Amino acid sequence: MAEALTKNRYGTEIFVDSVGVRDGDLDPMAIEVMDEIGIDMSRHKSKRLDDLMDTSFEVIVTLSPEAQHKAIELTRVTASEVEYWPTPDPSVAEGHREARLAAYRDLRDYLARRIGERFKEEGRT
Repeated sequence: MAEALTKNRYGTEIFVDSVGVRDGDLDPMAIEVMDEIGIDMSRHKSKRLDDLMDTSFEVIVTLSPEAQHKAIELTRVTASEVEYWPTPDPSVAEGHREARLAAYRDLRDYLARRIGERFKEEGRT
């Protein structure tokens, strides 16, 4: 979701790539809540850090403790800045479908807000 939100907001102004620490399929609920705001993630392919062709990033934003540890390992040999944004995992939300979707919406909105705060430019909202 973070990659899609960043690309939607900044287009090609910011190069962004997203990876996970484990293999996995796209979460249908993540696709659904992104579709609610007009962002189609249905063709997104999940990648792992090892899949990246380029590892020379200015900033690496991690969302989980496991990802934070991997990023720290990577940056021992690069000059990348690492930021940790503690993020709840909506896939563990319990309850009926609407309650689980609410957890994904909360995450989507949190990420959109953090991305806007972190990468805003003068005169841009």
